[in-house]
Amino acid sequence: MTELEAKIRTEAARLLSEGLVDVVVAFRKEDAPLRPQPAFFTNVEDLENLVYNGLCANNLANYLTRFPQETRIGMLVRGCENRSVNALVVEKQHSREKLTLIGIPCTGIIDWRKVVALTGEDILAYEDSAHTLTVRARHQTFALPRQELLHSSCLRCVHPNPLSADILLGEMLPEGDPALIRERVESFEALTRAERTAYFKQEAERCIRCYACREACPMCYCEECFVDHNTPRWTESGTTPAGTHAWHIIRAFHQTGRCTSCGACERACPMDIQMTYLTDKLGKDMWDSYQFAAGMDDQTQPPFASFTLDDKKHFQVGGKQS
Repeated sequence: MTELEAKIRTEAARLLSEGLVDVVVAFRKEDAPLRPQPAFFTNVEDLENLVYNGLCANNLANYLTRFPQETRIGMLVRGCENRSVNALVVEKQHSREKLTLIGIPCTGIIDWRKVVALTGEDILAYEDSAHTLTVRARHQTFALPRQELLHSSCLRCVHPNPLSADILLGEMLPEGDPALIRERVESFEALTRAERTAYFKQEAERCIRCYACREACPMCYCEECFVDHNTPRWTESGTTPAGTHAWHIIRAFHQTGRCTSCGACERACPMDIQMTYLTDKLGKDMWDSYQFAAGMDDQTQPPFASFTLDDKKHFQVGGKQS
């Protein structure tokens, strides 16, 4: 058990034993070494299974909407998770007063695919430290540079620190460089229309429509997704090019001003499809047009979700166009 894990367990135990929360949302160890799983702790005794390290890949904010509004939730949050929680609070998916956020400055999530590519799949155990991931396979032990194993979304992370945690564990980290996302988007924008289309099709054609991206995303909480709606049917549900292209484009637009670029969708994808460039592009547009970034506080509505009674677009408030 690391020092950080001990601190998390101590705070989680205090919250539960003092009756301040009904559940603590964190991670637990599993038999598969590289895949710690989200867990809901309701008893102090169960906290012996709580773990935290760089292979904790899920965005825990995804589980906020799984609980009734009256549930008092303690939740482990890194920078992107905290912003996702803020966005969900803004959309009234849970009351901020019912949340206790245990914040951890994030040093980045390790991409298990990169680990397997270097070590093979016969992994028995690992140890995550500040600069090195030590992996013990059946016939060999690997000492891998941690920075080279980070998921691509973490390499361009702008806000690694929790923004509004109630409990902060660990030292705050330097903020990331916003230019990394902007450069990524601008390099895509610089392509010709034909090149952009080819790039999109190259990624989309691998999609098997399993919707793992949807299930991993905190902001995909609709009780019925548009792809499951059949009266009327908005898009083809099969893995046809038209249906698959529509799925990725419409989903990206649904995330406009809401996506925190956490990368949970890409980490969950079994086909390793890279589509966050679309939401990063729309996020850049939100910033350029409205100086808005998703989840920076738990009060500000995204531009596409806010309006006033004197809004020029009268249809938003039920008026008639003049």
